[in-house]
Amino acid sequence: QVQLVQSGGGLVQAGGSLRLSCAASGRTFSMHGMGWFRQGPGKEREFVAAIAWSGGNTYYADSVKGRFTIFRDNAKNTVYLQMNSLRPEDTAVYYCAATRPFTYYSGTFLKTPDPYNYWGQGTQVTVSS
Repeated sequence: QVQLVQSGGGLVQAGGSLRLSCAASGRTFSMHGMGWFRQGPGKEREFVAAIAWSGGNTYYADSVKGRFTIFRDNAKNTVYLQMNSLRPEDTAVYYCAATRPFTYYSGTFLKTPDPYNYWGQGTQVTVSS
């Protein structure tokens, strides 16, 4: 069982930056694909970014490409989401998620909620205009 604990988030002005962190328990972190999703007010949960277990491949939603960066530190069992040039439409509750370990998933599949078995508690990001 993997537990994910998120930190970071908060209130920021448009154009600002925030970094979200997601710390995982267990010894298999490096073998999990990791993703970030978000759910804005009145909206469905949507994909934001993902990183393969190898760390070599990253994937982004078109809406955040060039502004957000997902990266992982396997020594710290942590995945991060660096968010720059934030916009009011980025306001949402952000969730990190982990796939099953030791399993390959395509980039297309990682952009869906389906391969993720473990979810963080969510953290609020609010971007003011």
